[in-house]
Amino acid sequence: MIRNAIGSLMGLIGATAAVWSPFRAWYDGRPGRDYRIEELFSGSGVTTDPPALLGSLLAPMIFAALLTLLAVLRRSRLLMALAGVVVLGVAVLWMVRQGQAAGSLSVGADGQGLGDGLASAFGAGALLLLAAAVMRGRRRRPRGRDVDLEPLPRPAPEPEPWGPGDRP
Repeated sequence: MIRNAIGSLMGLIGATAAVWSPFRAWYDGRPGRDYRIEELFSGSGVTTDPPALLGSLLAPMIFAALLTLLAVLRRSRLLMALAGVVVLGVAVLWMVRQGQAAGSLSVGADGQGLGDGLASAFGAGALLLLAAAVMRGRRRRPRGRDVDLEPLPRPAPEPEPWGPGDRP
């Protein structure tokens, strides 16, 4: 029970960090909410047109947070791991597309290059996967045919009410 509580808490912290990450700088001071979700899957690369808020990288992060909430409610390690894979997948796919658009990725201390929003997304995804590993999950209930019951002990036979020569 304590493992589920710790894993759930870690998952909720990871989901919060994932939803918070698009509001932080991802590359060259540009926040993740300024990147369209379609840009991750199209061959056109990353553009500078700002999208609607739910059309940005925030949408898959909210989806991962909802998966995390469902995982906590159902005590499901699989859903928790799936939420971590969604967050990490979006971050990696964004890095691939950004690298294609910019030609290379850089890390700079002056606010240029990869930002802390991307680091927050990677940390959130890793925390969600770690939460799935920590959780014990739900205990399986044995089904009717799968139950290996020991036979009940038979009661001792009662003594016969008649003697050896009084048999009916």
